Amino acid sequence: MIPRLLEKKMLQLMTQFPVISLTGPRQSGKSTLVKHTFPDYRYVSFEDPDVYETALDDPRSFLARYDNHVIFDEVQRIPSMFSYLQGIIDERDTVGQYVLSGSQNFLLLKSISQSLAGRVAVLHLLPFSLEELESGNLTPKTIDEALFAGGYPRLNTRGISPSDFFPSYISTYVDRDVREELGVRKIAEFNDFLELAALRVGEVLNMESLANDCNVSVDTAKSWLSILESSFIAFRLRPYSKNYGKRITKASKLYFYDTGLAAHLLGIESSEQLISSNHRGNLFENLVVMEIIKRYEALGKRPKLYYWRDSNRKEIDLIIEKGGKPYYLIEVKSSTTFRPEAFSTIDSIAPEMGVPCERRFVVYGGSDSFENRHGRVIGLRDLGELVE
Repeated sequence: MIPRLLEKKMLQLMTQFPVISLTGPRQSGKSTLVKHTFPDYRYVSFEDPDVYETALDDPRSFLARYDNHVIFDEVQRIPSMFSYLQGIIDERDTVGQYVLSGSQNFLLLKSISQSLAGRVAVLHLLPFSLEELESGNLTPKTIDEALFAGGYPRLNTRGISPSDFFPSYISTYVDRDVREELGVRKIAEFNDFLELAALRVGEVLNMESLANDCNVSVDTAKSWLSILESSFIAFRLRPYSKNYGKRITKASKLYFYDTGLAAHLLGIESSEQLISSNHRGNLFENLVVMEIIKRYEALGKRPKLYYWRDSNRKEIDLIIEKGGKPYYLIEVKSSTTFRPEAFSTIDSIAPEMGVPCERRFVVYGGSDSFENRHGRVIGLRDLGELVE
């Protein structure tokens, strides 16, 4: 098994909380990780029809058999289970009792907040980061290969072609999560919505335009976008709200949790095709944002990330906030050649934001990292400098 960076944090939190919860996209490696990290715990999956029916029919008797040191996988499928778990957890009052995992963040967190709030450490496992791929000797040969393949474990460890993996993945996701668990009935329209959302990767999101293109209402589009977010398909990057004397964009930008999935939805069929694609720059930006998020999530942290754009379309691709103030300002350029003008927008706004040169960054597609009078220039391998 390729080591996951989150494992260390999981082991630590299991000595501090009665329960840890692990959510993330389907096939991000959650089941593999929890079974590897806690080999002495019994593993129970509610994907098994017999297990599901038994637990649903009589949860009290079911939990009498699985009363401690148990991994419950896809536990969000039985919401009634959580109230019974609360009683057991409170009565025993010890740490390390249960591991709960699932691929529907909304359903799982809703059940946790209703019954297990304050008793659970919540963690997210995302597809492989570039650092994890490197540790498993699976480093993509080029940036375009990294963008095209993405980070899903099964695809990378078994050598499955993205063109074979993603159609099956989307079909499973739509049928299991969207249709069965979340009750969406307009499946054809939802599939169109998924593809049209991918067309907006790295762009400021206009919900009315997206809804019109899908021929659905704005409320429906908002509901479906929430589904993509709760199932770790896509997420919104909010604009930085402090305007520093300028009119700023107030709409969020859209990114996908996996660039391979986004590339597939965009109709890109090979890494070679990606080189000349109009979407390459936005996908590279998506990759950088996700790599930073993955590194923070591996530490059990939720980073405060934003972008900034004013009415003149000046933009800072990424702001990492600490202590309620901008801490890092980051410009992303997919080119393998650095050009000093990449710092121009950062230079113009950083003094007003109070960010010194040593915390101004350009992330580019090259391999060398270095400093200049504007700030620091880094490649993908050195993104850890932005994570504390």
